Amino acid sequence: MAKKGKTILVTGGAGFIGSHLCEELLKRGNKVVCLDNLFTGSKENIKPLLKNKNFKFIQQDIINPFYLKERIDQVYNLACPASPVHYQVNAIRTIKANTVGVINVLGFAKVHQARILQASTSEVYGDPIEHPQTESYRGNVSTIGPRACYDEGKRVAETLMFDYHRKWGLEIKVVRIFNTYGPKMAANDGRVVSNFIIQALTNQPITIYGSGKQTRSFCFVDDLVEGLIKMMNSSKNFTGPVNLGNPGEFTMMELAEKVIRLTGSQSKIVFKKLPQDDPRQRKPDISLAKSKLKWQPKINLDSGLKKTVQYFSETI
Repeated sequence: MAKKGKTILVTGGAGFIGSHLCEELLKRGNKVVCLDNLFTGSKENIKPLLKNKNFKFIQQDIINPFYLKERIDQVYNLACPASPVHYQVNAIRTIKANTVGVINVLGFAKVHQARILQASTSEVYGDPIEHPQTESYRGNVSTIGPRACYDEGKRVAETLMFDYHRKWGLEIKVVRIFNTYGPKMAANDGRVVSNFIIQALTNQPITIYGSGKQTRSFCFVDDLVEGLIKMMNSSKNFTGPVNLGNPGEFTMMELAEKVIRLTGSQSKIVFKKLPQDDPRQRKPDISLAKSKLKWQPKINLDSGLKKTVQYFSETI
């Protein structure tokens, strides 16, 4: 007898990562409820899914309590703007999404007795002194800087997950997502990959903040989605947190040069002042994900950038 699919709620499901996750969950025979306030998400991201009888979209902000008639088996909480350009627009609302909003999502999961996965972030490590970052590293984060609404918000969200787990026995999963890129990134989200590609495709100067020597590790979205699903369906006793990211480490200069080469752009590189609290280096140690989830990224940066360049060349 065929295995019956689950009914899954994805908050932030119309966003960049969320829309890819919804699509993959549907492919695997599940019913998906996508809940999104469309602040950074877009109906365009989920347009092909709206015709699917197993997909339902609800425009809703998790800061406000919400209810669903259908019984939910699993909840992926991806609801929060993830780019400084967006999460700093209304810092207090970002903090609310990660506190009041997370409490609402946890309360919902508790009522439904659903397993819940929290999309946390590598930003909980701040400007790391430990390199690469393991899950045991407690971070070097400013509580008062312009990024704190997101960094500290996500740290509190993790705390809430574990407190609900201890208090109510809620089945939780916590993942720390490192820089992710790919098709459906918002053109205006201010992230370095989309910025560089759009600037290159339009032959504008490519803007590097700081010296260009600061590093990031870039994970293609398909790899990340596979990691999210593996984590959600992992052993009940494995709560995480677990790093999900690609351990390949590149400087901003290396990324800019790759994008210029792939696009054949005439863009020149210009340098501007590094924003406050911007991390100097970022690289995940994914030993835990490898051992517990049997997961590691398969798509290297050159291959992923080609797909992302193609997406933006067709959409801008």
